[in-house]
This record gives sequence, C-alpha cells and structure tokens, in this order.
Amino acid sequence: MKLSVLMPVYNEQATLERVIARVLAIRWQQELDVEFVIVDDGSADRTAEILDALTDDRVVVFHQPVNRGKGAAIRKAAQLATGDYMIVCDADEEYRPEQIPELVQAVLDDEALVVYGTRTFSSHTSFSYWYVIGNRGVNLAANILFNSYISDVETCFKLMPLSLYRSLSITSNGFGMEAEVTGKLLARGYRPYEIQISYKARSRAEGKKITARDGFEALWILLKIRLREGSRSRPADAK
Repeated sequence: MKLSVLMPVYNEQATLERVIARVLAIRWQQELDVEFVIVDDGSADRTAEILDALTDDRVVVFHQPVNRGKGAAIRKAAQLATGDYMIVCDADEEYRPEQIPELVQAVLDDEALVVYGTRTFSSHTSFSYWYVIGNRGVNLAANILFNSYISDVETCFKLMPLSLYRSLSITSNGFGMEAEVTGKLLARGYRPYEIQISYKARSRAEGKKITARDGFEALWILLKIRLREGSRSRPADAK
C-alpha cells in the first residue's frame, strides 16, 4: 500500500520546518510506501525558501503562484499524488502527525475504508468556547441531514483511497472543503471509522485562520449537498 500525505501550506514559516521534520521521522508500518506532496499556496513569507531546501526523495513540492485557499491546494496535491490512499496533514502543529499510522492501521487491519481522526476539545486544546460550539453545531447539522453519527466533520485527518477523494470532485477552494468532503461521503453512504486523536488549537496571534464565516459556509455546503445528492444507499465496499 502506498500512502500520499498531502500538506497544504500558506505562510507557515514559524512551524513548517518542525512539522516537516516530524512527518519525515515517522516510523511507518513496513507494509507502507509513503510520499509527501506539499503545495505552497502562494505564501508571502519564507515558506517557499524552506520547501525548496528539502532534499528527501519522498517529498514532492509544488508552488501555487497565488493564494487560492486550502481546498485548492489540496486539490492540486491530490492531482500530483500517486498513492493508493491519501491523508491531509496541516503544517501548523495543531495535529500530531505521529498519530497518522494509527489511522492507517485501521485500513491495514481491514476494519475501514475511510478513517477520520476525531478531535477532543478541552481547556488547553480549544481555540475558544464559540469555536467548539460552532464545531459541534456543524457536526449536529451533518448528522441530522444525513442520518449519521459523526463526531468531527471538520477534522484535518481524513484518510481514504485517493481514487475516492478524486471522485468526490471537491470544488470548495477554502476551508469549506472539509464540510464538502464529509457531506459527499455521507451522501454516498460512507460512514467514516473514527479514531480519537490529540489536538491543540492555535490562537489568532499564532496564525489561526478559520473564522465564524467558515462555520456558516460549512452549514450551507452540507445543506446543498443533502438537497442535491440526497442520501444514497451504503456502498458495497464501505465499512
């Protein structure tokens, strides 16, 4: 099995080198061949310089000429990827990349086709009270609309076959891509296998980019998908 780790990057010079070092140092399962596809989404800081200095043969770097958003960066990374499976890993240290093999193991054990890393929020890991409430609101909407029970629509850690991701034809250029991915999976009958992961949110001063507007956009995207695609029967190969 070949895994493509997709990393969208935008003005992350403060954390990028540490995250890349951590990702490259992960002890992967012997059954895995791993590549890292990093897309610089028009950064204006030292991000491009840091990426161009990488020499690891497993790393593919692409520079978007202008900033187009997280969804657009991941879409480009998915086009360049050559793996059987893909997972997104942000470069901001909110997630622990060392936990990715835990998600992969569920696939290797034939327990799941799609795996989500579910975040838990507490006093030292949440960005703000309203951020957590907004996250729960999006989860509630998704569960009502698609008659599902999913704990974290917006998680970055979404592991699935690369061919499945491409088939979703994600069009959202910004953070709305998270809701679009989940909504389309649920509409097609896929129920992600959830594994609890660690999470530590950044502050605005540290570079937190998501806003309340993104939460409302997520709700609108989920509703549009439900009205357009309905709820299909469960795929034969879904776990």
